[in-house]
Amino acid sequence: MIYEPDEDSFLLVKQVKKLAKGKKILDMGTGFGILAETALKFGAKDVLAVDIDKEVIGFVKSKGIKAKVSDLFSKIDEKFDLIIFNPPYLPEDEQEDKEIRNITTGGKHGYEILEKFLVKAKNYLNENGSILVVFSSLTHKEKVDSILKEKNYKFKCLETKKLFFEELYVYLIRS
Repeated sequence: MIYEPDEDSFLLVKQVKKLAKGKKILDMGTGFGILAETALKFGAKDVLAVDIDKEVIGFVKSKGIKAKVSDLFSKIDEKFDLIIFNPPYLPEDEQEDKEIRNITTGGKHGYEILEKFLVKAKNYLNENGSILVVFSSLTHKEKVDSILKEKNYKFKCLETKKLFFEELYVYLIRS
């Protein structure tokens, strides 16, 4: 199932437009491919889109974007100037359809996939590289901030957006 762009994707698109020029970019968990497309359109020198879902990769490749199947960094063997990640970040909801849950759920509390990503992400950044990520207040912002500090990342919130039942945060992260 392919993740259709929504508020979180559009917040990242705004930042990708500002940050992409001349950069080698990894679009982690590419979904619909909108972030990879935007990066290419706004001057990225190279973009690789990855996702755990084979159907997604086929769809993104059909748009002419370099893409491959990877469970986070499992099939990645290079470094990037910018890694973009719109992770599944919602807390587990047993009543949600399993296929939808695979796209939206970041773990029991919502931050587990993001934490797993952050443990390894530094190894895939070029010198002065950065990470652009979005997550929700439902993911427990304080816990995400704590994980970032624990892993010795520097970070700043670039934008927030209040929605009906949550707030979205876009972070720029550096090692």
